[in-house]
Amino acid sequence: MHAPMIYSKPYPTVNIALRAFLILVMTASQSLAQEKAVPVFENGEAQEVKAFKDPSKWIRHDLWVETDFDSDADGKMDRMHVDVTRPYQTEYEGLKLPVVYVSSPYFAGVAPNVPGLFWDVKHELGKPPKERAHPQVKTIYKRPFISDSHTREWVPRGYIVVHSSSPGTGLSQGAPTVGGINESLAPKAVIEWLGGRRDGYTSIDGNEKVEAYWSTGKVGMTGTSYNGTIPLAAATTGVEGLEAIIPIAPNTSYYHYYRSNGLVRSPGGYLGEDIDVLYDFIHSGDTAMRARNNARIRDKEMKKGMDRESGDLNDFWSGRDYLNQMQPMKAALLMSHGFNDWNVMPEHSYRIYKKAVEMGIPSQLFYHQGGHGGPPPFSMMNRWFTRYLHGVENEVEQDAKVWIVRENDPQDQPTPYPAYPNPEASAVKLYLKGNAPAAGELNLMPVENQGKETLVDNYSFDGASLAQAELTKHRLLFVSPELKEDLHLSGVPEITIKLASNKPAANLSVWLVSLPWDPGKKAKITDNIITRGWADPQNHASLRKGKPLKPDKFYSMTFPLQPDDQIIPKGQKIGLMVFSSDKEFTVWPSPGTELTVDIEHTVLELPVVGGREALMQSFAKP
Repeated sequence: MHAPMIYSKPYPTVNIALRAFLILVMTASQSLAQEKAVPVFENGEAQEVKAFKDPSKWIRHDLWVETDFDSDADGKMDRMHVDVTRPYQTEYEGLKLPVVYVSSPYFAGVAPNVPGLFWDVKHELGKPPKERAHPQVKTIYKRPFISDSHTREWVPRGYIVVHSSSPGTGLSQGAPTVGGINESLAPKAVIEWLGGRRDGYTSIDGNEKVEAYWSTGKVGMTGTSYNGTIPLAAATTGVEGLEAIIPIAPNTSYYHYYRSNGLVRSPGGYLGEDIDVLYDFIHSGDTAMRARNNARIRDKEMKKGMDRESGDLNDFWSGRDYLNQMQPMKAALLMSHGFNDWNVMPEHSYRIYKKAVEMGIPSQLFYHQGGHGGPPPFSMMNRWFTRYLHGVENEVEQDAKVWIVRENDPQDQPTPYPAYPNPEASAVKLYLKGNAPAAGELNLMPVENQGKETLVDNYSFDGASLAQAELTKHRLLFVSPELKEDLHLSGVPEITIKLASNKPAANLSVWLVSLPWDPGKKAKITDNIITRGWADPQNHASLRKGKPLKPDKFYSMTFPLQPDDQIIPKGQKIGLMVFSSDKEFTVWPSPGTELTVDIEHTVLELPVVGGREALMQSFAKP
């Protein structure tokens, strides 16, 4: 057979044109392949990619993921409402990307703060409180987008952003349980769908399936407050595909959020809130299911378990403590919290971080000196997700384990430390010398024959007023010598106090303050309060079973204050203030309860960097 006629002389022009066209197609194809957008990394961080930045080209859609639970008891597995925001390259260029996932009970609105929403704190300790109002959430339904949170930060850097409404909120089925198991299993189901191991549907009750073919299956979660609790909840399930979490000011235990060492204590800024109030606040799901949910969850399980009368720890509260559920957890953990967060207090992150380190989980801790919220610097978050979601070996494991923003530094310029508490800190005991109703002393050496001093409860005086009062019978105050050098505290202060009450129940509040108190408008949050703690003397022997106090009998109890890392400047004094009802945080019983403190058998332990020697040097007279 002869050679192909395509090379014969009769068709020279056509042959040349065809060859040129084929070359052009091949060149164009190669060029297009080279121009396909992919994530870009520099200095161990994902960079913004121009091709990912245009929001008008992002693909957005919603769906429902079916779970393995039926928390609204309607006989069907609950489905969670999910939205997706992704670069168009994941649809038209076959690009697969990891996911930054945020879940929340707040996306569809919350209940109005009507009179009676919160428990009335003005009642006697141990007595049933007055009933409260139960306002309904007017749901804000948004389809297909649940939220735009985090999209502008992460989509341009080569991530897909996914949101979901938690059970019983928005267009997600089920019932809110405020820390119940369904709030852990719901994000687990979404992560499994992102990994191709669970069914998703185009509608809340249909059978048309939708797949996450654009996902690599690697997921990171983040969020603040309740939105920061859910990443931890998901991580405790040990779900495959959840590679890293960045919880910001997360509530890690509802007992620690609504109780303190046996005492009924409100979260800062929400006097009278309890777990059932938060339930009403977030219950934005299907109105047809609300009465059923209320009867089962709020009016039965919560009413029995929360035990607002005693404040004791029980199985209801233990089941809502994520520290008890951490054994399966393996997701890399970057925690963030403020040392002056009096809403979700700093112990919440510390207790989880400490356990994660013990378990060998890759962990970092970021603390700042502010209040509620406050993420780590974006660069730190970027490195965390770059390493664990994109798999870029950026040596984040070699970074400092702890980062703390010092008192006068910008939030994005934390100081690195090898651990928290500071490894150079050790507990130093301080002893009391009384001088009521004026301020007594804090000393490094015990003072004998101190006797006893009495304070009278009166909730109408707040803590700030008591700390500034020169003379008052409503608190006991013990003050250190003036600091001659800056003093660095790092860790968890602890008090052992021996006291008696003239009534069977009493509040006990302890503040550690920096004096003189600066009430000025320009005072920073760190200028006055060092840390605080609260306890129920009825629980001196057990958190699970408080017993009425025998009037005038002395009991000894030891409990921690909130973790702190603070440098107290020279020229200040450290004050230990003991009082009863805390106007901002506790129940308000009728004034008049007397607490008598055995001064000689009450001791404060301070975690001092440099230990006793550093404290002695700071106390030393010039």
